[in-house]
Amino acid sequence: MRIAFFVNAIADEAAFYTTTALALAAIARGHEVCYLTPGDFVLRPDDSLMVRATTVKKGKTRKPDAFIEALQGEQAETQTMPIEEIDVLFLRNDPSQDADERPWAAHAGIIFGRLAAERGVLTLNDPDGLARAQNKLYFQGFPEAIRPTTLISKSIEEIRAFIDEQKQGAILKPLQGSGGKNVFKIASSKEANLNQIFEAVSGEGYLIAQGYLPDATAGDIRLFLMNGRPLQRDGAYAAMRRVPAKGEVRSNMHAAGTAATAEITPEILAVAEMVRPKLIEDGMFLVGLDIVGDKILEINVFTPGGLPDIAELHGVDLSVDVILALEQKVEIRKNYAGQINNRALATL
Repeated sequence: MRIAFFVNAIADEAAFYTTTALALAAIARGHEVCYLTPGDFVLRPDDSLMVRATTVKKGKTRKPDAFIEALQGEQAETQTMPIEEIDVLFLRNDPSQDADERPWAAHAGIIFGRLAAERGVLTLNDPDGLARAQNKLYFQGFPEAIRPTTLISKSIEEIRAFIDEQKQGAILKPLQGSGGKNVFKIASSKEANLNQIFEAVSGEGYLIAQGYLPDATAGDIRLFLMNGRPLQRDGAYAAMRRVPAKGEVRSNMHAAGTAATAEITPEILAVAEMVRPKLIEDGMFLVGLDIVGDKILEINVFTPGGLPDIAELHGVDLSVDVILALEQKVEIRKNYAGQINNRALATL
């Protein structure tokens, strides 16, 4: 089969990305891989949807560094093809990266992903589900029991009052964002720099204020779910503890966090089970949960990362299991000749 990975920009791809691991796992199983970016779709007057797909010239399976070098260099070639020649469109872009400088690009994957799904291409995660999850407000649709105490506002008075109610302090971050950008821990509403922090974060739109979880000092646990359930093989879970750098409140790998092994307890599995129904309803095939204690800080549905780090920690490359799941879905789609809609097929 042919899998197209939709990303923000090919020039920004890196060897340590989960998308790279997925691409190499697909190639190792004999599949064709191509990359698409927001400007690569063409809807022609006859209503045919075309894509300008970038591929790496055929050769032996490459190491991650060599693969990315080839993808970004002279070994890459671009060809225009009908969307129907793609079996799986894997939406792996981060809309927040394009929101400021290229707002037209932020939601191109969702817009054209819908058109691809309508034309019979398995599109993951389901674009209608992703449309509901364009910012962290999506998180508020999950059970209150697994969410930290949360306020969403642009009013500094509301935020000050909220902080005063939190005995352990609060976390401030933008409603739209990723990678730990503009995330701050506030101990008290009387902090001298609160106004400056408020201005920095509110410049990106609405703010989220969350009650601080003391267990977060040890980092959070990134746990992958596939088809609504923890991704695992023979008891090895696709999970890691993201340990923050000294003096950091953020555990994101982009913010100098480091990966460590994580114990997946019955309590963590219970948290994952609580979010499963909605993830399945929304067609969320591959998701990353960020868990502290018995709470979820974030649900990453666009481009959850960490599978290469997990493979290094456990010696088990669960990217292969993701590709196996795609193979099964494509076979189901073929056998049922389009009778199962994209959202349902996404999590079967």
